[in-house]
Amino acid sequence: MPIVEQGVLYIVATPIGHLDDISARALRVLAGVQVVAAEDTRHSARLLRHYGIGTPMVAVHEHNERAQAARMLERLHAGEAVALITDAGTPLISDPGFHLVRLAQEAGVRVVPVPGPSAIITALCASGQPVDRFTFEGFLPPRAGARAARLTELAAEPRTLIFFEAPHRVVDTLQAIAEAFGPAREASYCRELTKLHETVRRMPLGELAAWVESDAEQRLGEIVIVVQGAPEVDANEFEARRVLDMLLEELPLKRAAALASRLTGIGKNELYAWGVAAKKDVSAD
Repeated sequence: MPIVEQGVLYIVATPIGHLDDISARALRVLAGVQVVAAEDTRHSARLLRHYGIGTPMVAVHEHNERAQAARMLERLHAGEAVALITDAGTPLISDPGFHLVRLAQEAGVRVVPVPGPSAIITALCASGQPVDRFTFEGFLPPRAGARAARLTELAAEPRTLIFFEAPHRVVDTLQAIAEAFGPAREASYCRELTKLHETVRRMPLGELAAWVESDAEQRLGEIVIVVQGAPEVDANEFEARRVLDMLLEELPLKRAAALASRLTGIGKNELYAWGVAAKKDVSAD
């Protein structure tokens, strides 16, 4: 089978920083297709020049993707092979390409992934956070209210959470995560991965937010934030807390804890301690 088949759309992963982080297959595909659809042709030209690849490029970005997708489909139907790349990493991940892939599939065009670097997986494996279960959240909403609301929804998520963030918003975002998840929740700050000024630091969210705010260099470049998931709550404990909260609406804490213990089987002293902690949280607000 030839390296490049005609009439096929190739989704090609490219380096996230270090130019050596590209597969031999990706290079052969980029050299063999008739056109490379790139998010930013000026940026991608550096990669192609580095490897002596002269394949023509066209820009396919968030502002023109729908129109360009139709043009790429015409070329695919004419028998040309097309490679879709992004500025860095795997296409479509917080980058353009979704509409082109959908349109190609709906038109019966074969779509072939050429795997490679991804900032998500690179950050996760270096973060020191649990990797068995994780969720990618991309960029949080830029407005403070919407961001806080989304983080409230995620506060009890037990899986490791991965976020992208822009340098000019990263301090506000770290502070918002610390407020929503608690300053003691651990997180890893992964910046400029595979590049000269690569940084990977793991610390409690409160300390991390203060460190990034105090160091202007850490507010430069490409940033991935990897946050430890919330502790999983035992189903019985969750139900006991729910029962205790309901009883506290009508009864003193000591009586509510005793009754909740009889109803749920959870220890009276443990329930009493939960109630005291809950009262402290309310008074702190």
